[in-house]
Amino acid sequence: MSHEALGEQIARYAETDGIFDTGIPRLTLVRWNHGGEQVHMLQRPALCIIAQGAKQVMLGDSVIAYGPASYLVASLDLPITGMVTQASEAAPYLCFCLYLDPALLSDIAIALPPLPPPMQDGSALTLHPITPGLLDAATRLTALLGDPGSAPLLAPIIERELLVRLMTGPSGGIVRAIATGESRTGQIARAIGWLKAHFREPFSGPDLAGLAGMSVSSFHDHFRRATAMTPLQYQKQLRLQEARKLMLADRLDAAEAGFRVGYDSPSQFSREYRRLFGAPPVRDMGRLRAMPQVAMAI
Repeated sequence: MSHEALGEQIARYAETDGIFDTGIPRLTLVRWNHGGEQVHMLQRPALCIIAQGAKQVMLGDSVIAYGPASYLVASLDLPITGMVTQASEAAPYLCFCLYLDPALLSDIAIALPPLPPPMQDGSALTLHPITPGLLDAATRLTALLGDPGSAPLLAPIIERELLVRLMTGPSGGIVRAIATGESRTGQIARAIGWLKAHFREPFSGPDLAGLAGMSVSSFHDHFRRATAMTPLQYQKQLRLQEARKLMLADRLDAAEAGFRVGYDSPSQFSREYRRLFGAPPVRDMGRLRAMPQVAMAI
């Protein structure tokens, strides 16, 4: 199976620019006819395969550029900035994204032969060389969107096949770590889960480390390696992305949006907002409202 075959399936069900949920659980398709626009989002654990075009993903100070030769795995919830770097009307950027279900991964892991202990000190966003089996399974899963009668029965089978290929291939260690609560990935995920649920609140470093079951120094070291940022920087990204959504969807002003996400100082909120998004809130909102496809992705 070729990238062209996967691209044809994606283009069939993603006819315009945007990020599209599908009738198959956890499967999302992405299409952009034009590159160069930064999109800030919270990336959930996922497998991403580019069928056509290229993209650059920024996590903290780290930059990952990839195209059809590789697939991307996110093993934690990560505040990222993505930018399509290769796309046109004639050859749009087309991407397959399957969100990873830890419970399903855990169920599969029980039946697999053990691997050597995975490296647990690296980034939670990794690139791996694409394999023909992975590409074939992704193509067949996407093709089921055209067969809604069979999809409920066949999609879970193909999803399991795809996950088995992930867990036994180049990304096996990092994907299996998602399924194991006692791995470093699982420990950091517990802390991230708390930050997501309580991002408006101040937090204690020792308490967060205790939630992860790690010493303070070890926790901060592993958190930074996995996310390319400190817990405080992670929380700040969550706050600013949520405030942006509130201003866009509910048309709140900057002061109210900043207050709702945990900022006491409107001036501090505006400074940090501009630093992340490249423009003050009012100007950023005007730009986004004039670009509905980009706004839809936020």
